[in-house]
Amino acid sequence: MSAKRVALFPGSFDPMTNGHLDLAQRAAAIFDRVVIAVAHNPAKTSLFTPEERVALIEGALAGTRGVTAMHFSGLVVDCARSVGAQVMVRGLRAVSDFEFEFQMALMNRRLSPDLEVAFLMPSQEYTYLNSTLVKEVARHGGRIRGLVPLNVERALRQRFRTSGRSAR
Repeated sequence: MSAKRVALFPGSFDPMTNGHLDLAQRAAAIFDRVVIAVAHNPAKTSLFTPEERVALIEGALAGTRGVTAMHFSGLVVDCARSVGAQVMVRGLRAVSDFEFEFQMALMNRRLSPDLEVAFLMPSQEYTYLNSTLVKEVARHGGRIRGLVPLNVERALRQRFRTSGRSAR
């Protein structure tokens, strides 16, 4: 019996977009198990708590075989080690992402030489999409349907309705 191929897909996912969902599903088709790791950085202000982000991811990926979600703080290589991941999955939307991702991959390789990095490209329709853009559109009441999973759309609407603005 061969060993399970475990991949870690880390990020802030604040919130998860359809681009993230696309990458998670692509990774699930390649690896036996994919752990989506929600980074908790106390120095950053997030719209959703780490626990809320994990719940949103779990809701969006319900029924996707072999995919789980968790949150972590600290070094991503330590998180990868704790879940038994041999590979870290990262998304590349455009050439502009590559320089940052390359530097991070080299630092992570220095910290954990056995952890490989697999770069995946999202479907073309998601290459422009990121969480910051989605939050900005939602904050100003713009249409976010098709940019995020439905459960995330509802959560964004509720969050901005509570703060005095509503997303459509």
